[in-house]
Amino acid sequence: MGRIHLLAIDLDGTLLNSAKQVTETSAAILRAARHEAGVHVVLASARPPRTIAPFYDQLELDTPMICYNGALVVDPPSGRVILHRPIAARIARGIVTLARREYPEVLVSAEVLDRWYTDRLDPAYVTETAKLVDPDLVAPVDQWLTDSVTKLLLLGEGSRLGGLAAAILDRYHRQVTITKTEDHLLQICHATVSKAKALRAVAGELGVARDQVMAIGDNDNDVEMLQWAGIAVAMGNASVAVLAVADHVTDHHDADGAARAIGRLIMEGLPGKKRRSGGR
Repeated sequence: MGRIHLLAIDLDGTLLNSAKQVTETSAAILRAARHEAGVHVVLASARPPRTIAPFYDQLELDTPMICYNGALVVDPPSGRVILHRPIAARIARGIVTLARREYPEVLVSAEVLDRWYTDRLDPAYVTETAKLVDPDLVAPVDQWLTDSVTKLLLLGEGSRLGGLAAAILDRYHRQVTITKTEDHLLQICHATVSKAKALRAVAGELGVARDQVMAIGDNDNDVEMLQWAGIAVAMGNASVAVLAVADHVTDHHDADGAARAIGRLIMEGLPGKKRRSGGR
């Protein structure tokens, strides 16, 4: 295994524990990876920039940030947008019309860069973002769905969303991709969006070759990123699809599994580091 120069790491279910925190163990190993091993640490999440930012600041990062499953890549230090692949307003409006016809009670939200718009809120169906911040606007869809959107979100009963996703893809499979990481939520992005494409753009920006990239993830939206990276690490709590593409499997996210993988696969190979046994 060659030296790793870039580490891409998912947040929820990977770096974050069940309390949605980065433990001091994980923070310490990431600081060591940056300062001792010279590794670029990149956060790659389905979240918007504003709810990734606290972890980015906690870890004192200076790298581009992959948001919305790769629909947006921003450079926080400069505010520069490196990549943005939104859904055209015409397509987004068509999807909302179809969704409301198939499932009239479905909740509709949209993220546009780092702003959140919705037509109503329901405490029964809450995203991770909604637990942390309030929407920028609550108003009828026609008032805010006037331009392209970074990500469209549909929330409702899990038993209804499966059929709804199938209906949307039947009509718009060339225009959008749908990610379902939670039973009550469909995340809809442009068809060309993936964490893999975003990571490739970031690696190019930082001048890092593919075989020098390590990625860690747990959910189906991480699969393409893991396949693209030179080294793929699955969490112990990972989905079947993630486990199937992993080169290594580490411990659960509540047992600092990501930190353990970084220590074993990056830090132990450094000069002066004594190799330890153990791990998965």
